[in-house]
Amino acid sequence: MIKIADAFRNGKAFIPFITCGDPTIDMTRKLVKAMVENGADLVELGIPFSDPTAEGPVIQGANLRALSGGVTTDDVFELVRQLREEDGLTVPMVFMTYANVVYHYGTEKFLSKAAEVGMQGLILPDVPFEEKEDFDPACKKYGLELVSLIAPTSHDRIKTIAAEANGFVYCVSSLGVTGMRNTITTDVGAMVKLVKAAKEIPACIGFGISNAETARKMAQSADGVIVGSAIVKLIGQYGEEAVPFVAQFVREIKDALRDL
Repeated sequence: MIKIADAFRNGKAFIPFITCGDPTIDMTRKLVKAMVENGADLVELGIPFSDPTAEGPVIQGANLRALSGGVTTDDVFELVRQLREEDGLTVPMVFMTYANVVYHYGTEKFLSKAAEVGMQGLILPDVPFEEKEDFDPACKKYGLELVSLIAPTSHDRIKTIAAEANGFVYCVSSLGVTGMRNTITTDVGAMVKLVKAAKEIPACIGFGISNAETARKMAQSADGVIVGSAIVKLIGQYGEEAVPFVAQFVREIKDALRDL
């Protein structure tokens, strides 16, 4: 059985994010396969939402393009089924979406379907730790792990959040929304140490990582790095021709992490 922990068995993990349905659901399938072939250890699949409050303009644009193309949550479930059953992908995968998407579909129905098609976890950036009980018990019921996020402003709450975390802890490197940044000034190493003091669980850094150099620097303090906007920007730029560009980017990031 595939588990999130599998992503961390061979050194530092690289976790790319992609918005499903941008530019098309068929392209998403090709892109996910290319990312895995080029070193992705775990893949975050974004389910499009009309009001993605944690996202910057790049991923907001991807959400709008996907929704304008008519992509539905059922289309995303079918995509995962194809990736697992027809393409034979065995890397862990988690959904990144918003509470309203899950509520609208029906929480039990959504989570049971996610487990059925082969997902390992769920990230809901708009659900604070204090409200995770709306989803966590149901996730556990279906064998899914609800991934917790911590931010630079979490302070004293970091240990509390980490102590109850599942899968991995998503350490948000910068205040604000997702997006590429020239520099990351947050002491992410201190955040990771607080996580590890509370629980022996992988800690990954995301938000703002846009190139191999930054990814390598961040990975020195953590168990893995998450990159979304830089990949989604390439997809927005190249559209149907994006596969080789995304594949090269993923390969460069993974190569930068190999000897850490």
